[in-house]
Amino acid sequence: MKLQFLLGAIAVISFGVVVHSQEPGQTPASTAPTTSGTSGSVDNQGVKNYLLGPGDVVDVRVFGQPDLNAVAEVDSDGNISSLPFIEAPIPAKCRTEKQIQKDIAAAYSKFIKGPQISVRITERKSRQPAVVFGAVRAPTRLVMVRKVRLNEVMAASGGFTERASGTIQILHTEPVMCPDPGEVVSTEPFDPTKVPLEVVKIADLKSGRVDANPFIRPGDYIMVTEAEPVYITGSVMSPQGVFMRDQLTLSLAIGMVGGLRKEAKGSDIRIYRQRPGSKEQELIKADLNAIKKNQKPDILLQPYDVVEVGEAGLFSPGRLPTTLMSGISGAFQSMTTTVPTRILY
Repeated sequence: MKLQFLLGAIAVISFGVVVHSQEPGQTPASTAPTTSGTSGSVDNQGVKNYLLGPGDVVDVRVFGQPDLNAVAEVDSDGNISSLPFIEAPIPAKCRTEKQIQKDIAAAYSKFIKGPQISVRITERKSRQPAVVFGAVRAPTRLVMVRKVRLNEVMAASGGFTERASGTIQILHTEPVMCPDPGEVVSTEPFDPTKVPLEVVKIADLKSGRVDANPFIRPGDYIMVTEAEPVYITGSVMSPQGVFMRDQLTLSLAIGMVGGLRKEAKGSDIRIYRQRPGSKEQELIKADLNAIKKNQKPDILLQPYDVVEVGEAGLFSPGRLPTTLMSGISGAFQSMTTTVPTRILY
């Protein structure tokens, strides 16, 4: 499963045909409010409480001292070390602009009496976008300005399509940069060759389970897996392929294609299933009539099963009235076509 996910993620990155890019200045309203707007933050890291990281850029202004104004970038160590006349680096990683502002004011107070400092974040580049693809209506890249949960990401991507199989795979490509207080984070060095994979069931997410609605990290790849088909043939209302869902049973699959036709033989249903690692097929016989009466258990289908519904004979009890009526109707029509037509004036 990991290999399949990784190949899918690589294909999305390499070709970029299923992913709708957003410019760095664009932020989805549902997941990344702009700096000038108000934030409906769901946690302690909204836009106003944005925690800086390596690559972010701040604009530092010193009131009355224009020569000390500077635009500085947080370096790879998480510090601001390019401010005029300040030799000691200012810690910036996982801190807010207000916290940094106090440290810069304290550093300049050695040279200036009561310095008035303002710090404003001008570029947020420390978080990689999260990528959503697979069985969603709008595959996209989401700029991670604040922490968001899985349900927000799904809403921003337009929701699930009918091909969604029932699971969401979340691939974490980056370590947690700024863990919340009390959050348990692995202390082992991040190994990119062992990318953690988290699987969430769509049904659990829709039911509101907290553990099925995790926070999405910057750099995550979220793939809604696409369903594999099951083929329904024979005496059904609409023979076709249907997509697998969690716990797809025989009776449910028959209902999805409109049910049985009048001439169908519900007790004669055959399921052809490919045996793993073999070219031979396994034949499973089923009695839908007995299943409906709870006399036999329903059968769980597997991907690529072929379900064939048999048809009752012309003179079977179920089809005898229809056969007789068809015969009488055909004979009557044949007789009437040989009778000459006369017009009375």
